[in-house]
Amino acid sequence: MPDKSDKHGPRLDDELKHETEGMIRGRGPTHAEEFKDPEPVDTDTGRDPTSFGTARPGAAPPGMTPRDVAERSAMAQVLVGVDYPATPRTLAVHALDQGAPEVAVAALEQLPERSYHNFAEVAEQLEHGHEDRRF
Repeated sequence: MPDKSDKHGPRLDDELKHETEGMIRGRGPTHAEEFKDPEPVDTDTGRDPTSFGTARPGAAPPGMTPRDVAERSAMAQVLVGVDYPATPRTLAVHALDQGAPEVAVAALEQLPERSYHNFAEVAEQLEHGHEDRRF
């Protein structure tokens, strides 16, 4: 009497064996089109792009320092949800409502009085640097 712990019957076992036979004999993927094969991680210039905690070398884009990137990021998080175009006073009030540090609120209040249409204009005026190109 056969063991009753099998998950498949003999017909399904034979079908699965047939499907995996090419991978076993060829020792790799059996796709006819190479674009269907997964890209190997170990040949990705020595680092695993899916692992967390690995910093990219030269993480700051050309034209910006790492400090510029950090300051710009912090200011962008404070200004999430602002309705543009906005004046310096509107930006400062929004930042204060978001719990921004006094230094950030003061920097926004000191911006030249004009209408800012997006965060890039604000960051440029605050001299947080400007990307020469994107990755």
